[in-house]
Amino acid sequence: MELSWLNWLYTAVAHVITWIHQGYSSFLDPDSGLTWALTIITLTVLMRLLIFPLFLKQMRSSKKMQELAPKVQEIRKRYKNDKQRMNQEVMALYQGQGANPLGGCLPVVAQFPIFISMFTVLNAMAHGQLKFGMTQQFVDSARAAHIFGAPLPATFWTDSAQIEAFGANAIQTKIVLAVFVAISSLTTFLTVRQSVGRSMAQMPDNPMAQQQKILMYVSPLFAVFSLNFPLGLILYWVTTNLWTLSQQHWFYSRNPSPVADAKGNMVTPEPKPSLLSRVRKPAPEPEAPPEQPEPKPVRQQRTRQPRSKRTGSKKS
Repeated sequence: MELSWLNWLYTAVAHVITWIHQGYSSFLDPDSGLTWALTIITLTVLMRLLIFPLFLKQMRSSKKMQELAPKVQEIRKRYKNDKQRMNQEVMALYQGQGANPLGGCLPVVAQFPIFISMFTVLNAMAHGQLKFGMTQQFVDSARAAHIFGAPLPATFWTDSAQIEAFGANAIQTKIVLAVFVAISSLTTFLTVRQSVGRSMAQMPDNPMAQQQKILMYVSPLFAVFSLNFPLGLILYWVTTNLWTLSQQHWFYSRNPSPVADAKGNMVTPEPKPSLLSRVRKPAPEPEAPPEQPEPKPVRQQRTRQPRSKRTGSKKS
């Protein structure tokens, strides 16, 4: 289903895909699955880099809320019998400290139009539709591309006769699509588990802990809906999941969760050393110059004056 008010974004995504594909086609076969896979992966990376500042804003807001967790718990205990007052005090605390509880939604909200645009453009390619400034040669190239033997525009439910019309084997295509959907489901689960695990470690008594656990195990089931998506779109989803997983791991390792010390104060431990610093050998410390032996003191003996120069030694 196309959204008319997003036509400008559909056209922009189609143009970006065209430019990336032309770049790879300068040294690769334009109709090969490798060229199209690299095109989709590159597009995904560019899109994620575009919304990277929103990710940082989300994580910083989340970290701020974690630091305020002990104060929030005190407010909840103080106003446990007055839900309205409790919510007002919590929101006042967040606003006073510059924390935004809705900050975590920013990357998702920003990524949703991109996902819709990718789906619309790739779906138009799959059906051979010349839309959003795409040429016939460009659409035919996408329809001719195969990734591991599966046509780029094929879905799991595509008719076997239509798959064979793409010059592919129907059984092999369904196996490839099933594997990609399984990877999508696994990466979704790992991404949510990583986030929920950190949240539960920071707030063990979080009243939403049970709901977060349920979400962690239910979220991979949404990947099953991608059986209706073209292979190119599933590849985009797998790539963005891997990017999110790596991005979160990088941020969490560089920004450890605040922990309570013996006095109950929240302190942030030192970040763990990165993988690169573990592999890279530390630079050898410069050797100290050898100590120079101290010169031996030379005892100077006083020269004895001649008898003629001694006072009171003249001969009479």
